[in-house]
Amino acid sequence: MSTRPISDHALLSDCRSAALVTSEGSVDWLCFPRFDSPAIFARLLDEDAGHWAIRPTGPAEVTRRYVADTLVLETTFRTANGAVTLVDALSLGRRERGHGIGRSSPGVLLREATCVEGTVTLEVTYAPRPEFGIVHPLMAPVRGGLIARGGAHVLTLSLPVEATVDGATARATVTLTAGQRLGFALAAGPGWEAAPVVWNGRLIHRRLKDTIAGWLSWSRGHARYEGPWQEQVAVSGRVLLGLTYAPTGAIVAAATTSLPEEVGGQRNWDYRYTWIRDASLTLQALDTAACEKEQDAFFGFLARAAASRLGHDADLQIMYGVGGERDLSERLLPHLGGWRGSSPVRVGNDAWRQRQIDVYGEILDAAHQLSSDATRRPYDPVMRTFLLDAAETAARRWQEPDQGIWEIRGPSRHFLHSKLMCWVALDRAIAMAPALHATDRVGEWERIRARIRTAILTDGWNPHAGAFTQAFGEPYLDASALTIPLVGFLPGDDPRVQATVDAIATHLTDARGLVRRYATADGLPGDEGAFLLCTFWLAHALALTGRAAPAERAFLTAVSHANDVGLLAEEVDSDTGEPIGNFPQAFSHIGLINAARAIRDCHDRSP
Repeated sequence: MSTRPISDHALLSDCRSAALVTSEGSVDWLCFPRFDSPAIFARLLDEDAGHWAIRPTGPAEVTRRYVADTLVLETTFRTANGAVTLVDALSLGRRERGHGIGRSSPGVLLREATCVEGTVTLEVTYAPRPEFGIVHPLMAPVRGGLIARGGAHVLTLSLPVEATVDGATARATVTLTAGQRLGFALAAGPGWEAAPVVWNGRLIHRRLKDTIAGWLSWSRGHARYEGPWQEQVAVSGRVLLGLTYAPTGAIVAAATTSLPEEVGGQRNWDYRYTWIRDASLTLQALDTAACEKEQDAFFGFLARAAASRLGHDADLQIMYGVGGERDLSERLLPHLGGWRGSSPVRVGNDAWRQRQIDVYGEILDAAHQLSSDATRRPYDPVMRTFLLDAAETAARRWQEPDQGIWEIRGPSRHFLHSKLMCWVALDRAIAMAPALHATDRVGEWERIRARIRTAILTDGWNPHAGAFTQAFGEPYLDASALTIPLVGFLPGDDPRVQATVDAIATHLTDARGLVRRYATADGLPGDEGAFLLCTFWLAHALALTGRAAPAERAFLTAVSHANDVGLLAEEVDSDTGEPIGNFPQAFSHIGLINAARAIRDCHDRSP
C-alpha cells in the first residue's frame, strides 16, 4: 500500500506520457509510450508495483523546483557532508522547439546527479514492474547499463555504476565529490524489437540541455497573461501543455488513475482521457496561458474524435482516448492495493457510455470561441455537418434527462447545468449560423433557445433555496450553477445570480473555504472532498458579480493547496486539508487560469 502524500509528487512530461517523482527522488509513476499506457512504475498505487529511486544513503534536507519556465525538475539533497542536485526530465526531441515540442519525443526518462558541495553517497534502486506491476522482468547487465525484458516492453537502463541484481530489482551505491556528475537514462521499446541503446553521460547531459531549451522556447513564446498571479498562471499553462498528447492535440484530465476522492474509498477513476465537457473552459484557459496553436490543436482533436452523424439514437460521446479511441471500457486491477488502501484500482472509465446532453453546448461554445477570430480558416463541409448536427441534437434533446456534468451513476435527472449548456449550444449556433451555412435554421433555434431560457428561469430557480439548484424542481444546491454567469446566460449583477453565488458560498463551502460539488446522494458509496475547480468557479463568479475582494479570498484559498512546485490535485480532504484525487488535475489548473483573468478584469472595470 502506498502512503506517500499525493502532493509530494512532481510532474514530468514529454507531451506524450507522464512521470511522477517524489521529493525523495523516486519515480513512482511512469507510463510509456502514452499517458494511458500501462505503467512501468506504479508504486503510487502499490508498494511493489515498481519505482526508480536516486537519493543519498543517509538523512538529507530536500528542496526542489522546476528549472525556470520548464517542466524539468531540480531536486537538491543537502546532507551532513555535502549536497547533490538531481535533475529529472522526460526527454523532448533533439531539436524540438516552440509549438513542435513533443512531436518526436523519444520516450526516454533522463536523470542527472551532480555533487555541488562536499561528498555525498547516493543509493540507486531500480525496480521496473511493467503492466501495473504484473510483470517482474528478467534483468541482465550490459556494457553501461541493464536490459530488462518481460511482457510488452524491453527496457534499457543507462547506468554509469556497477549494480547488484536481485531478481527483478537492481541496486547500486556511488560516492560523488564536488564537481562530479553522473547521468542515468531509461528507454522503453516494444518487447519484440532490439533493446534501445545505452546512452552515455555526455549524451544524457546534451539531451537534458535540449529538453530545457525546448521548454524555454515554448514558455518564452507564450507569456501572454499579465496581471495578478502571473507565475501561477504560467505554471498552469505549462501543466496543460504537459498533459497534452502532442501527436493529436488531446489534453488528458490528469496524469494518473485511481487516486481517490476519499481516502480508503471507492471513488477511484481513470482520468488519463479527454472529456468533451472540459472543452470550452480549456480553450478559455489556453487563450490566456498559451496561444491559438494549442487551441487549434485541442479543438481539432475533439472535432476529429467526436465527428459522427448524430441522430435520434446517436449521442455525442462524452470522452475519448488520446488517439481518439471511443471504447474506454473499465476493468479492475485487483492485484494493486491502491493509494492508502483505496480500492479498487481501475483502468478505463465506463463514463464513456453515459448520456450527457451538456456536451453539445461545450463543443459549440468551443467552436464559437475559435470562430470569433477572423483569422481562422472557414469550416470544411465535414466540420459544418458535425457542428450543425450538434446544434440540432441539443434543440431536439434538451428536455430529456441525463447523467449531468458530474457523471452521476444513479438515475437520469433533469440537471440544470445540462439544460444551461443546451441553451449555450443554440446561442452559439445562432451566432455561427452564417459559418455553418444555416441561416435558415436561426428562427427555429431562437424559439427553442427562448423555451430553454424560460424553463431554466422557471424550473431551475428554487424559491425555497433562494437559488438556482442542481436539477429542475429540486431544492439541492450544486456548484455547477456557478457557470450561469460564466457562459453568459445571465449577467453577474442579476440578483438571482448573486443569490445563487451567495447560497453556494454559504452552504456548499467547508470550514476551509473550499467548495463541494453538491451535498446530495449520487448513487455511489462513500463521500468526496471539496473540488478545487468549484472553488475557482466561485472566485470567477464573484468577480463577475463585481466583488473583487471575496473573489480574491476564494482564489487564494484554492491556490494555497498547490504543492511546492505549483501543482494542484482534483480535490482537498475537508477534514485534513490534504490534496486528494487524480494528479495533477487539468480542470483545477484551468479553473485557476480563468479565475485569475476574471479577477484581473474585475479590477480593470472598477472605477
